[in-house]
Amino acid sequence: MHTSEHDPAHPTPGVAAEQGHPQRWIILAVLCLSLLVVVLDNTVLNVAIPSITNSLGASTADIQWMINAYSLVLAGLLLTTGSLSDRFGRKRSLLIGLVLFTGGSAFAAFAETSLQLIIARGGMGVGAAFLMPGTLAVLMQIFTPQERPKAIAAWSAVAMMGLALGPVVGGALLEHFWWGSVFLINLPVGLLAITAIALLVPESKDPTSRRADVPGVLLSMVMGIGIVYGIVSVAEHGWGSTQVLVPLAIGVAALTGFILWERRAASPMLDVTLFANKHFTGAVASGALIAFALAGSMFLFTQYLQFVLGYDPLEAGFRVMPLALSVLVINAVSPKVLALLGAARTVLIGLCVVAAGFVALSTVSADGGYAPTLVGMILIGMGVGVAMPASANALMSAIPPERAGIASGLMSTLQEAGNALGVAILGTVMAARFAADLPPFLPDGSERSVGLALGAAAQAPDAPNVIVTVQNAFVSGMSFSLVCGAVAALGAGVVAWTMLRQQPTAGVTSPVVTGAGGQ
Repeated sequence: MHTSEHDPAHPTPGVAAEQGHPQRWIILAVLCLSLLVVVLDNTVLNVAIPSITNSLGASTADIQWMINAYSLVLAGLLLTTGSLSDRFGRKRSLLIGLVLFTGGSAFAAFAETSLQLIIARGGMGVGAAFLMPGTLAVLMQIFTPQERPKAIAAWSAVAMMGLALGPVVGGALLEHFWWGSVFLINLPVGLLAITAIALLVPESKDPTSRRADVPGVLLSMVMGIGIVYGIVSVAEHGWGSTQVLVPLAIGVAALTGFILWERRAASPMLDVTLFANKHFTGAVASGALIAFALAGSMFLFTQYLQFVLGYDPLEAGFRVMPLALSVLVINAVSPKVLALLGAARTVLIGLCVVAAGFVALSTVSADGGYAPTLVGMILIGMGVGVAMPASANALMSAIPPERAGIASGLMSTLQEAGNALGVAILGTVMAARFAADLPPFLPDGSERSVGLALGAAAQAPDAPNVIVTVQNAFVSGMSFSLVCGAVAALGAGVVAWTMLRQQPTAGVTSPVVTGAGGQ
């Protein structure tokens, strides 16, 4: 579609590159709204699991597949959908993702069987895979390099806010409505986002004509699904089980094949030579390690709030909010910190603060109350609010803008893997310490979770004292795991400091931008 070069609603590529899109801040709000729905969905579902179990008669395996179907599809498709958004258009990718995610949410809300809900969750994962790379890729096209750190800081804050808001939103809905409301709430938000994107967001894509990399696509899917499936199976089967080792082996073999193929392919989906750029590799690695430390540690801490301090899910959600609020507050100044100190120092300082927060949380006790946790959460929020935007900005600045989709897909894929590894590894560390400290007379299987152990303790002859012993055992295991999370955060900071110190000049190519409403 041809547009006048003087029409402010339809800037030419040169104008977009030099001045940014005239409606960029409104578009950013729409992108953040779309991202928030996706991030909220997983944490909201966790709150609804008991109601879904009772309503649908779901088994433990059913519940695991309801959660994992989404994660596995997402992990398997992110690289592919990121590449497709570069090839065929980021606006198209966003719209496809929102339509699939919103439609899947409607199907999930009225599911009558566990199988229907699992299928719906898989469809929502496909939508999220198209949506997540598209939000950051569009952001890269509509903002000038000078404004991108501020925009990425807002994008990162919304992602973090979603993790903390999920239990609050889910708990509030379940107090007044049936379990399907946690999915139905996505419909009005999704329809609003679809309309706004169709009207406001300019289309952009890689100006280079590339052939489809079919082997790369297939290998990336097997790689993502195999590795993430193996990791998420650890909680049920253990690290040495066939159910874990076989998918991990398949995933690693696919990863090896993917790297070898992409190195020789004429039109690779992912240019693996980018990893020779220390700035790019450092940003990728630090982002994955941030996700590892944060997901694993918060997974344990939310259990502490409920099983040890006795809060219900809604109360626990509200008590995690200081973390999200501190992210929001610090994000307002994080671009200035980045401009003043550079990416390496900013990420290092942020992750040192995150590590301090984990250490503070590791000092809590079973009878210490909520107050001692507040300092730790605020420190974690402040550190994440500084480190995450700087890491994302470093990654996106290290590549040409026309490959923003595949870079965003890569970042999201590794963060998904980091999330899963954090829960699996830190959860395993906690479980080993927890099992060692449990009373020996509790029935077999009690060591599998603190909930099962507390249920068994309540039936013991000296129940009050046994419950306290179980709670202390969990706090001991959690504290040790939080210290491990602190070490991971410091490790991410060292990686960032080592590899991000020299700021390279990224290749800059003007993006192909068409009219806001056209294709």
